[in-house]
Amino acid sequence: MNAFIHARKYSLVFLSLLGLLSFTSCKSESSNIEIEGIDGPHVQLLEDNLLISMVVENMVLDGGLRYNIPKYPNSYVEISPDLQSSGTLLSVSVSLDDVFDDRLGNLDPQRLPGGRALPGVAGGQLPAVAFSIQKFHNMSLYVGPEVFGVFVPADLGIDGAIATFSYYMNDKKAGNVSVVGNDQDGENGGILLLLNMKGKLKKKLMKRAKKY
Repeated sequence: MNAFIHARKYSLVFLSLLGLLSFTSCKSESSNIEIEGIDGPHVQLLEDNLLISMVVENMVLDGGLRYNIPKYPNSYVEISPDLQSSGTLLSVSVSLDDVFDDRLGNLDPQRLPGGRALPGVAGGQLPAVAFSIQKFHNMSLYVGPEVFGVFVPADLGIDGAIATFSYYMNDKKAGNVSVVGNDQDGENGGILLLLNMKGKLKKKLMKRAKKY
């Protein structure tokens, strides 16, 4: 009986999670998932900076602020009212110089906020810096020899489940995006984006970082 109850509980959680995600049949196989209430994440390469942005549609701000990211001297997070909706625009601008700074590899390894393992990562943890800003408590940046990532806290209205999908840029897989439900304390839900930083791509980005 208990096994049946647990199985039914996890089935309901999975169905709730699927309800947050939408797919369009006419899209190509390299299309990214769409998350209800979130526009993004979107990734752009501007000169020698990675710009990761998303709009939280049901969050309202009266004004915007820019915050320096701890341990990342050339990077920042900015939040502001979104011009095209009533939501909040979150932008994370990360300098490639910071991403490839060997000193970041000496940061303490961390899991997801709250202690759950990072999905798709051997060992479940990476060197990271965690910080909080207005409206976003326990944001994290992760960096490893072959990966860079950001966790953006958000209450997506689900509990327990973590679902991971391929993330594409220009029709090519660039990493994974995970939809993270709240933990057993009803906290620490959000969106995790992990980007590949290895091989030819890493060499190309390092060359770009030296250019600017």
